[in-house]
Amino acid sequence: MNDVSQPRIRDPRINRLMAATQRLRWRAVTRSLAVAKRALDIAVVLPALVVLAPLFALVALAIRLHDGGPVLFWQKRVGLNGREMAFPKFRSMCVDAEAVRARIEAQNQHGQDGVTFKMKRDPRITPVGRFIRRFSIDELPQLWCVLAGGMTLVGPRPPLPAEVARYSLLDRHRLSVKPGLTCIWQVNGRSEIPFEQQVQMDIAYIQQRSFGTDLRLLAQTLPAVVRGRGAY
Repeated sequence: MNDVSQPRIRDPRINRLMAATQRLRWRAVTRSLAVAKRALDIAVVLPALVVLAPLFALVALAIRLHDGGPVLFWQKRVGLNGREMAFPKFRSMCVDAEAVRARIEAQNQHGQDGVTFKMKRDPRITPVGRFIRRFSIDELPQLWCVLAGGMTLVGPRPPLPAEVARYSLLDRHRLSVKPGLTCIWQVNGRSEIPFEQQVQMDIAYIQQRSFGTDLRLLAQTLPAVVRGRGAY
């Protein structure tokens, strides 16, 4: 009589124990990454705010002297888990930029999806605004958001509520982590990358994110800013 081996039946209690162990490991990994990211945020942002203070003052003065309008432009953006947040930028557009956009909406150069709006020669951008956008200086007030904990240095950029309203279920996966000051597609072409590809790159970052990946993207950010590719 042949000895036929029978498949081993694993005890359901062992399966539950293994599943619980995997969950604990995943939580430990994600929490340790969150702690490391927060430590990096504070270590970078605090000295950056001190060093950049004179630049902030010069930019604010230039904006005020140009048209007398407000220095900062505040928007509502969508952050972690879909929560809205106040989002500051140095104002790079004319004071009535939102009204002008309604008249030039048909000239959107950011694909046919209409989720995001970009123009290479946007008539709303002021001369001062063109310079600070070229070198991403307009984004620097968001360092305060990083310090406050609503943003992090590296992560998907926070979208507008109107953009999120048009998201697919897959697109919404971008909201599962804190938004960032810089991100993977910003160091690889910024506005030249179509929306669908931005989503794919953000989701790939979320699935593979690590402390080392964040350091690499931070190191790539300054060269990308200097090159200015896709900065409009």
